[in-house]
Amino acid sequence: MQLPHLRAVQDDENPNPEIGLKGLHFLTILNIIALAVALAMDAFAVSIASGVALKNVSARQFFRLSWHFGLFQAMMPVIGWSAGLSIRTLIEGYDHWVAFALLLFVGGNMLRSVFGKQDEENTCKDPTRGSSLVLLSVATSIDALAVGLSMALLNVSIWFPALIIGVVAALFTAFGLFLGSKACQFMILQKYAEGLGAIVLIGIGLNILYEHNALSFL
Repeated sequence: MQLPHLRAVQDDENPNPEIGLKGLHFLTILNIIALAVALAMDAFAVSIASGVALKNVSARQFFRLSWHFGLFQAMMPVIGWSAGLSIRTLIEGYDHWVAFALLLFVGGNMLRSVFGKQDEENTCKDPTRGSSLVLLSVATSIDALAVGLSMALLNVSIWFPALIIGVVAALFTAFGLFLGSKACQFMILQKYAEGLGAIVLIGIGLNILYEHNALSFL
């Protein structure tokens, strides 16, 4: 994922870079919003796939997925910011592989349930519950961890950006679930919904590897 550049604004009265809320610092807030939207794209795509797989999304499922995706997106920058340089070199080389593995695991389980049972009573595993929910929340928020590490290097306060990142991710997740569930009104999608959702999840994982040049050997 190509993220927009986040710059710290430094003024003459305060020697420490900070995220400002008004005046000349307004452009920095726009950068934060752009960053939040970019970080929310994986969550948005996964939520569309989840909506397609679920077909009919309840209010509780809307809340669970939106809340957890938003919470993890807000927590990861704080964790990365707190850790600072101490763990950056440990994760930056393979964070994209972690995200891919998690998405592959969830998508693979969905495909297995599709081909494992052919009777009509077979229902898809709810991605808004249990281990699937946790794995998807982590997989879609790993980039936010790296953002927190970067902000630590810039000596930028993390709390306001983390709040914006979490809120934007939650909103995009809810919208993605809505779009996915509406797409299932088409009969052909109803028949292959869970398999399509699984393929989309695996495709998102492959795209993450591609954006990190991890597939350059192909």
